[in-house]
Amino acid sequence: MANNVHFSPVLPLICFFLLAPSPLPCNAQTLKTCGLNSIYQLGDSVSDTGNLIQEHPESAFAKLPYGETFFKNATGRCSNGLLMIDYFAISAGIPFVDAFLNSNASLYSQGHGVNFAVAGSTALPSYILADKKISSPVTNSSLSTQLDWMFTYFNGICYDYDDCAQKLKSSLFIVGEIGENDYRYALLQGKTIEEVKTLVPEVVQAIKDAVTRVIDFGAVRVVVPGNFPVGCFPIYLTQFRTNDSAAYDQFHCLKGLNNLSFHHNELLQQAIQELKNEHPNVAIIYGDYYTAFMWILGHVRTLEFDDGSMQKACCGIGGDYDFNLTKMCGMSGVPVCENPDKRISWDGVHLTQKANKYMAMWLIHDIFPKLRC
Repeated sequence: MANNVHFSPVLPLICFFLLAPSPLPCNAQTLKTCGLNSIYQLGDSVSDTGNLIQEHPESAFAKLPYGETFFKNATGRCSNGLLMIDYFAISAGIPFVDAFLNSNASLYSQGHGVNFAVAGSTALPSYILADKKISSPVTNSSLSTQLDWMFTYFNGICYDYDDCAQKLKSSLFIVGEIGENDYRYALLQGKTIEEVKTLVPEVVQAIKDAVTRVIDFGAVRVVVPGNFPVGCFPIYLTQFRTNDSAAYDQFHCLKGLNNLSFHHNELLQQAIQELKNEHPNVAIIYGDYYTAFMWILGHVRTLEFDDGSMQKACCGIGGDYDFNLTKMCGMSGVPVCENPDKRISWDGVHLTQKANKYMAMWLIHDIFPKLRC
């Protein structure tokens, strides 16, 4: 099941401490042994390396303190530094994957992959969400738009399907994480959890269709991440705070919201199994973000996070979780914590570089045996 931790953290943690302050654990080159030469990413702000800020240069993600830790400058990444996709690239031994809309990147000549993810994007197109009285306030570049960009890109580098299949046999495709924004926008716009739950089959179908499409491009290794346990994140803990102690689990996460994520993940895993049956020659792997994140929460002290602030935003202000929707990270007067490496949450919505590092470590360890390297 999606919330069962299923490997011991001891050896990977020893690797981390032996190599500190190296950005990756000692299984860092695991993906390199697969001979991967490119990564193609679809998704939202968990993975965006600069697409949204090309669409909206005024975005908070286009300025410090975003990017302050690693890049010393904002790159459009929704963190203080590196994202999981960056750690995947390091592990594969390839350069960081450029954003598709970044005109300064020589996308057609670099050959190490393209990032199509857009912060704020949804799995369902905005017109479908609008029919359900849900607005998509950040971008209209939903999953279907990203797939269209991918089609345009491959049309530019491939002569035909066989040529594309040959070029992509050493590529890794990551379809997501996506869908959480569909649910978040609905919840923040007044829908109940039960109402939002009715969206899940449609969202999962959109992801399944996207996986089918990348396989049609020639993908042979596809990772399909599930949703985080969103009830553990400051944005949700703030907006849906309750005095009912029974609403929280042992990590002080909101159980109802985590159950929504769990439901999404269950349906997604069922869809992945159907895809595996339809495409037995393609490695289609579930990326278990839920369990990876809960593993971090279960080991905050060992991982040297501040357990007293593990659900507080590093960049934020207000309330019990240092988060306020009207005064978010990047706005005037919003402080940044002294040491982001002590926090899991960067801005109440996204992870710090250190949390992304541990997420990537867990996921690489988990998916590697399934990649058919």
